[in-house]
Amino acid sequence: MFSIWLLCYLTLGTIPVFTVSGGGNQLSPENSLIWGPGLRADVVLPARYFYVQALDTEGQRFTFSPGANTFQVKITAPDEQFTRIGVQILDRKDGSFIVRYRMYASYKNLKIEIKVEDKHVAKSPYILKGPVYHENCDCPREDSTAWLEDMSCPQAIPQIQRDLAHFPTVDPDKIAKEIPQRFGQRQSLCHYTIKDNKVYIRTHGEHVGFRIFMDAILLSLTRKVKMPDVEFFVNLGDWPLEKKKSTQNLHPIFSWCGSTESKDIVMPTYDLTDSVLETMGRVSLDMMSVQANTGPPWEDKNTTAIWRGRDSRKERLELVKLSRKYPEIIDAAFTNFFFFKHDESLYGPIVKHISFFDFFKYKYQINIDGTVAAYRLPYLLAGNSVVLKQDSFYYEHFYNELQPWKHYIPFKNDLSDLLEKLQWAKDHDEEARNIAKSGQEFARNNLMGDHVFCYYFKLFQEYANLQVSEPKIRDGMEKVEQPDDDLFPCTCHRKKAKDEL
Repeated sequence: MFSIWLLCYLTLGTIPVFTVSGGGNQLSPENSLIWGPGLRADVVLPARYFYVQALDTEGQRFTFSPGANTFQVKITAPDEQFTRIGVQILDRKDGSFIVRYRMYASYKNLKIEIKVEDKHVAKSPYILKGPVYHENCDCPREDSTAWLEDMSCPQAIPQIQRDLAHFPTVDPDKIAKEIPQRFGQRQSLCHYTIKDNKVYIRTHGEHVGFRIFMDAILLSLTRKVKMPDVEFFVNLGDWPLEKKKSTQNLHPIFSWCGSTESKDIVMPTYDLTDSVLETMGRVSLDMMSVQANTGPPWEDKNTTAIWRGRDSRKERLELVKLSRKYPEIIDAAFTNFFFFKHDESLYGPIVKHISFFDFFKYKYQINIDGTVAAYRLPYLLAGNSVVLKQDSFYYEHFYNELQPWKHYIPFKNDLSDLLEKLQWAKDHDEEARNIAKSGQEFARNNLMGDHVFCYYFKLFQEYANLQVSEPKIRDGMEKVEQPDDDLFPCTCHRKKAKDEL
């Protein structure tokens, strides 16, 4: 469907829309606001994006949608006959919109026009003086400090500092020998070296298919910015490996999930990472699309708590049994059985999957661990339902910045107070609504694509600073090649300028 949609708009880079009344408030194109990283040429993302906030003639923000088709967006390359850009306008239903666009070629300059009927909005048109590079263009910034500033990356990320505090120094020669000996036979690992901004890999273990997610983010980073020379190991399995109480020497292992019982170095999950890289591409669920599919208004949502998933943890079995006992309070059901025996008399029939966006028809979202942390939490937070989160020793890269009772409602690991917490939410509807709003704001401000790129780069940068010997391309490593299937290859002005010196 997307490829058909894209072809329809490739030549113009625009979406035709029609203005709809804003419910009595007169929308002011001049007063309305436009901002975001997608208005800056140097911020290269798989899908660039910016925001539009509708304001009325008195300068007051709309708090409801003025109409999904209110704004018209047109993106063109003035110097080109064709503009190969896909554009989408996402209505967040709160008076604001995300405009996202994915470029399939690079251009000297871009012109972005945002209008209401025939009137320009805010400071439209916006001219991005390029070159403006698309995602597949291999044109890294040599100055990583400038790249970090352009990306508005934070000076420090607390989770990275906590994780790396266990490792005052890192000896690449030592870990290259010891980690495969210790973990390589029983676990699935990737041994990476980034040298001169090229990526090299050697795999250990049998099940290494998930390397594709790590390969993809490393290649994407090296296309954008000069990475430090660094050597590290990535755990491709679900569970963290380096136990906190281990009697052996600690080894730095990068994992997608951490726990309070381990000392693994946590990265954004493969699921969140892949959704960033494939936004407006292969995936339909990402941190932008979910913001435009948050279901009915709070007061119109179903007041039954919702959960769907597979049987990957004992507490999930208990949740479904609780649902069968109190169906008017909880709607929980399994979509698949894999780990436990399916007893339909206890757990009911297996049900069909529902669209993730349909979760937001419900006011209360239950987040409960699977094999490790449930990787759906970023998307649940981005909706406008309140999340009830199980207490857990597993965590993703952002969990430690979340605050219970501010961003979510906590319940005990054994579910013993879940019904009580649901009743509290129903008895304190406005407080629950505010918690949902705070969780949504956290997701919007911390879990977008540019935040994920910042996290990865800062992690590798700070880890590289701990190395006491030079990273090496080890025996058995192979180079991870950049994609060569780009239909519209770019010319990198940085490489051209360097070659001319």
